[in-house]
Amino acid sequence: MVQQIGHLPMGWLMLALLAMLASGGFFVGRVHAERFSGPGSARAHSRPNYHGYYVAMWTFVPAMIVALGYGLFGDGIVRSMLSSELPANFQDMPRVELDVYLNSIARAAFHHGYSGSDRVFSAITNRFLELQGLIKAATIVLALVCAATGFLLARRRVAPGFRARNRVESGIEIFLFLCAAIAIATTIGIVASLLYESLRFFAEIPFWDFLFGTRWNAQTSAEFGALPLFFGTFMIALIAMLIAAPVGLFAAIYLSEYAGPKVRGWVKPILEILAGIPTVVYGFFALLVVAPAIRSIAIWINTTLISTGLASEPLLAAQPTSALAAGLVMGIMVIPFVSSLSDDVINAVPQTLRDAAYAMGATKSETVKHVVLPAALPGIIASLLLAVSRAIGETMIVVMAAGQRARISADPTADFTTITVQIVALLTGETEFDSPKTLSAFALGLVLFVVTLFFNLIALRVVQKYREKYD
Repeated sequence: MVQQIGHLPMGWLMLALLAMLASGGFFVGRVHAERFSGPGSARAHSRPNYHGYYVAMWTFVPAMIVALGYGLFGDGIVRSMLSSELPANFQDMPRVELDVYLNSIARAAFHHGYSGSDRVFSAITNRFLELQGLIKAATIVLALVCAATGFLLARRRVAPGFRARNRVESGIEIFLFLCAAIAIATTIGIVASLLYESLRFFAEIPFWDFLFGTRWNAQTSAEFGALPLFFGTFMIALIAMLIAAPVGLFAAIYLSEYAGPKVRGWVKPILEILAGIPTVVYGFFALLVVAPAIRSIAIWINTTLISTGLASEPLLAAQPTSALAAGLVMGIMVIPFVSSLSDDVINAVPQTLRDAAYAMGATKSETVKHVVLPAALPGIIASLLLAVSRAIGETMIVVMAAGQRARISADPTADFTTITVQIVALLTGETEFDSPKTLSAFALGLVLFVVTLFFNLIALRVVQKYREKYD
C-alpha cells in the first residue's frame, strides 16, 4: 500500500487537494457570512465574498506551506532515510558515487520500479518507493491537519464586525510582496553564485591576466586571456546593431507616421513574428544559407583582387563560419526589439506637438525629423541599448555560425568565438567544478552579466532623466 502511494504524482495530487480545500473554505465562509448580511440583519463590515476569501486563504495557505516544504525537502529526506538503511559497503562509498547510485534508484522508482535481475538494486528501489510513499502520506495528512486547523480558526472569526476585507487585502499585499521578494532573491542568488565561483577562479588565475590577456585556451587549462572573447562578442553585436538599428528605427517611423491603419495592422504583426522565431532556427539559417553566401562572396573578392593585381594574396579569410554571418542574422532577429519599442515611444509623443509643427508650416518629414524624433529620442536610445544587451547575450546563433577560434582580427569573414560560445563549450559534457577550466565559465558569465547590466542601467537612466522633458 505504501509503495502504491509512492507511485502517486504528488504535484497533481497536492494541486487538486489545495483547490478542493480552498473551494470548500470559500463556500463555507461565504454561506456563513450570508446569514448575518441579509435584510434586517446588523450591518456587516465586509461583503460575504470577503469572508469566504478569508476562510479560503487560511485553509489554503497552511496546506500550501506544507506542500512547498515537501517540494523543497521531501526528496532529500527520502534519500537521507534510505542512505542510513543501506548496508555497510554502501556507507564506505565516496559521496559522489553514492549520489550517482541514489540518482539511479530515483530514476528507476520514477518509472514505477525496477524489473531487472539485480536483486540488491531491486530491493533498494522498492525500499525507496516505500519511504517515498511514507513521506507522501505524512505530507498529505499534515496538509489536511494544517488546513483543518486554519479553517476552524478562520471560521470562528466570521462575524458582522469582522474586517474580512482588510485582512484579505493585507494577504494579497503580502502575496505580491513575496512574489517581488522571490524575484529579487533569485537575482541575488544568481549574482552570488557567479561571484563565488568567479572568486574561486581568480584565486588561481590573476584578474588582469584574465581581463586583458590575448590568448585563450581554456580547454587544456593553459591560457585564460579573455580579450579575444570580448572582441568577438562586441564585434558580432556591432554588426547586428548596424543592421537592426537603422532598419528597426526606419520601420518604426514608417509604421507610426506614414503607414495607414490597414498597412500597420498587417506589417507590425509580421515584423513581430521575427521575435517569436526560435533562435536555433536563426542559427540553422545562418549556418546553411548566410555563411556559405558570405564565404562565396569573400572568395570572389579575393580572386578578383588577385587577378587584377590589386593584391598578391587573399585579403579576406572566407571561413565557413564567420562573425559577419552571425552578426547579420542576429541583426535580423533583433529588428523587432528596436522597431516595436521605438514604435511605441514615437506613438507616445503628444499629437499637440505635431499639430503645432504643422501650424508653423512644417512638412511631414520636417515634423518627424525636428519634432517627433527629438521628443522620442530617450525611448529610442533605451530601445537600442536593450537591443544591444539582447545581442550580446545571444547564444544559439553564435554557437552555430560564429566559429570556435579565439582571435582578434578586423576581418569579419573570419571565424570568431564569443563569451556565450565558450560558456557552452566549457559546461558541456563532463565537468569538474574544481578546475580552472570550468570555473572560467562562471567568470565569463559574470563579465557578461556586468556588461548587460551596465547597458540596462544606462537605458533606465536615459529614460528617467528625459521622461518629463516633452510632457
